[in-house]
Amino acid sequence: MNYSGTLAYLMEQLPMYQRIGKLAYRTGLDNTLKLDEYFNHPHKAFATIHVAGTNGKGSVSHMLASVLQEAGYKTGLYTSPHLLDFRERIKVNGRQISKKFVMEFIHTHKSFFGTFNPSFFEISVFMAFTWFVKNKVDIAVIEVGLGGRLDATNIISPLLSVITNIGKDHVEILGDTIEKIAFEKAGIIKTRTPVVIGETQPQTLPVFQRVADSMKTTLHFADEVYRIEYSLVSADGFQVFNMKKNGEIHFPNLKCGLLGHYQRKNTVTLLASLDQIQQAGIKFTEKNVYAGIRNVITNTGLSGRWQIVRRNPTVVCDTAHNADGIKQVLQQVSETPYKRLHLLLGFVNDKDIHEILKYMPYKADYYFTRLAVPRTMNEKELAAVALQYGLRGRTYGSVREAYDAVTRNAEDEDLIVITGSNFLVADFLGTVKQ
Repeated sequence: MNYSGTLAYLMEQLPMYQRIGKLAYRTGLDNTLKLDEYFNHPHKAFATIHVAGTNGKGSVSHMLASVLQEAGYKTGLYTSPHLLDFRERIKVNGRQISKKFVMEFIHTHKSFFGTFNPSFFEISVFMAFTWFVKNKVDIAVIEVGLGGRLDATNIISPLLSVITNIGKDHVEILGDTIEKIAFEKAGIIKTRTPVVIGETQPQTLPVFQRVADSMKTTLHFADEVYRIEYSLVSADGFQVFNMKKNGEIHFPNLKCGLLGHYQRKNTVTLLASLDQIQQAGIKFTEKNVYAGIRNVITNTGLSGRWQIVRRNPTVVCDTAHNADGIKQVLQQVSETPYKRLHLLLGFVNDKDIHEILKYMPYKADYYFTRLAVPRTMNEKELAAVALQYGLRGRTYGSVREAYDAVTRNAEDEDLIVITGSNFLVADFLGTVKQ
């Protein structure tokens, strides 16, 4: 089986949430425990940090990995979903897992997988763990796939658990209230293992406190320690912060390679997390922190977060895909100068688009498109719902067609924003940007 055939097996033969949605989600850890036994508990061979949350967990995971790399640790990074290449999910010191190992892993273990039909995500987790063992990583940053309590990553015993924030997303699986979703995310809290909470939220605080108390551990609220009051963009293209700790400037002139204003919150969560792992014996310097935050894109390959891919007109893509994430993107849009705004939107069909569309600006040209996955929302259905909120635009059968249309219509002073789904950004970066 060659590499393309291996990917076809992974993505088409196995239950994959990104393709088929809720049907691929496992409601227990039985398969995970079988895989863990079969592979001889690979996650026990290296230290880990576990990161969950509704938004920001990918950025925080990449920034943590970047700082650890700058500190000289051989660092594993497991994240999801990928944008262009499955191998983006599994990296060591920023380098993707090899095609050869992906093929060998599936070829060697495929018969075992056939005995109980694990999901795409469950297999990819153990592919990551075994790759990290093979590469003798010192520490790995592990991003939760969905939720936390029943996620396949939740067999690790980390040095630190991180929960960035809680918002309404995947409600058909995690629950229809903030409290229910918080309980699922709180499932990564482990006995006597410190926990960093990125954002203090009145609805989630009692849930997290109750779980932490039962696990005999302590919560550390990042936004009660660190604060960024504003940021600016430097002449060399970095977002620059003055970070305060307990009210005093602690990291002046901190440059971040990620340009989304929401990265202020993620950087706060990052620094609070670094405080905790330092107490656990992970050593790094202030210079490592500065370099890790500055070089996060080159160190880890993170993309799709307020990523500016063109000027004149300015074209931005962002993987925001729920109401909280979209609101943060729109806040930055409101702070960005432009002549006309063009919004290219596409969503999966199980997304609560009513909750999203009600925040969309009236004064914009809309381009509604479908995604190149089975779960796509029909572009005409999307346009019809958008019209209920006074949002008018045209429909397109592909991201390519939509982007061609927007570039024909846009002038140099305009702003084009492509958002609504990881798959939309993947389609754009894979078929349009080139």
